[in-house]
Amino acid sequence: MSILDRAQQMFVNGKWQASNGAEMQAVDPSTGESFVTLRGASAEDVQQAAEASAAAFVTWGKTPSTLRAQYLRGFAKGLQDRAPELIDLLMRNNGKPKFEAEICLGDAVASFEYYATLADELDAKQDQQVHHAGGEHRGYVRHEPLGPVGMIVPWNFPLMTAAWKIAPALAAGCTVVLKTSEITPLTEFVLAEIAQDIDLPAGVLNILTGGAEAGIAMSAAPQFRKISFTGSNMTGGKVMSAVSDRCLPVALELGGKSPIIVTADADIAQAVELVSMGIFFNAGQACSATSRLIVDKSIEGDLIDALAAAAKGLNVGSPYNEASEMGPITSAQQFQKVKQYLAGARDDGLDCVAGGNARDNEPGFFVEPTIFRNVPHNNTIWREEVFGPVLATTTVSSEAEAIAVANDTHYGLVGAVVSREWDDGKRIADQLVAGQIFVNSPQVVYPDSAWGGFKSSGIGRELGPWGLSGYQGVKHILSPVAA
Repeated sequence: MSILDRAQQMFVNGKWQASNGAEMQAVDPSTGESFVTLRGASAEDVQQAAEASAAAFVTWGKTPSTLRAQYLRGFAKGLQDRAPELIDLLMRNNGKPKFEAEICLGDAVASFEYYATLADELDAKQDQQVHHAGGEHRGYVRHEPLGPVGMIVPWNFPLMTAAWKIAPALAAGCTVVLKTSEITPLTEFVLAEIAQDIDLPAGVLNILTGGAEAGIAMSAAPQFRKISFTGSNMTGGKVMSAVSDRCLPVALELGGKSPIIVTADADIAQAVELVSMGIFFNAGQACSATSRLIVDKSIEGDLIDALAAAAKGLNVGSPYNEASEMGPITSAQQFQKVKQYLAGARDDGLDCVAGGNARDNEPGFFVEPTIFRNVPHNNTIWREEVFGPVLATTTVSSEAEAIAVANDTHYGLVGAVVSREWDDGKRIADQLVAGQIFVNSPQVVYPDSAWGGFKSSGIGRELGPWGLSGYQGVKHILSPVAA
């Protein structure tokens, strides 16, 4: 059965159930038309899922880690087996061109495979001995699962971000309730079908969707021992506030206004490629989008001319057009926000050298790849996260100035450097205040890397061993040496 044809749209305690919340529409952003109607979860639905996860944790938390690893490999295989359906869903509901949908799926598969490998070793590493100074006592260290976890994922990379959270949590021995975005509610439900196929114990993974009502209920459910959220700073702040009374651990992966520095000796062709990919991939709808270009003034003219030509030549269109290199904005709401930023830039008299317009005369939510040149550093386009294909540029006269301008933001998720010499790029990278720096590289994110930010870009890290440790608590057992 296709996920689009499923009448019951909530997966709780190993079973599909009807949800009781508000009606929702899944929309194709390339046409603006709805293609499926479903219901989100009510507060009561969320509570039921939280209780199921708490009951399942009693057993799942004690399941041998090697067995948990087998389940994770089952998820990886299940995703691969369903690749055509998932790619189509990502194209249809997110508006991703096929190559972007394939990247998203491949990343999800790799995440489950990676954490399966880590899970294989967890039990063998328990009870590591600590020899305390003085010699009268010895300690043993255990890494144990935190418990049931509530997870809220965004609409821009739904399947990928779900895998980044679910895989390490299940590997650690936690149970999960995942809320999908009401904008892109569908792809993660395939994980529920896979859970059934591989006979994952009931209640270990629960998946539902919904809007504000479900999100508020997720933050309030007393069964959860951690909340993991990816999304906007505004909503992340509300999640953090909601759990503060219980002093509950929270992981937040939030926004960014990331810089890309191009040095005086950089190769222009390479810089054009990396700058373009950094801002126009996924139509700029990425927390990691390098939306601030900081370029040495000695090459600014040549680089801007080449970038403008590249932006104007980018093929923007339906993901089902094989020639499309950039798809639409994913939702009508976000489309309107990007249009407001463009209108503000026009009102401010910014120098637009490419794009600058929404395609209001055609169906769907399309925005032209846009570049604003020499943007004042106090301008909204320079300071705020647009979450669209909009690049702001500025010039600098020195490396020190470039670093100072790059760090002049309350965000700190990503940074990028384009420089002919690796040593120069590395020196700059060392001084950028951000969680992930790309030097002469596109934004390739491996499952064994670390992902997360400094300052207002979030709390905690996903991926790598750091992602796993975020779902574990450390227990220290002490006894006399003679014991």
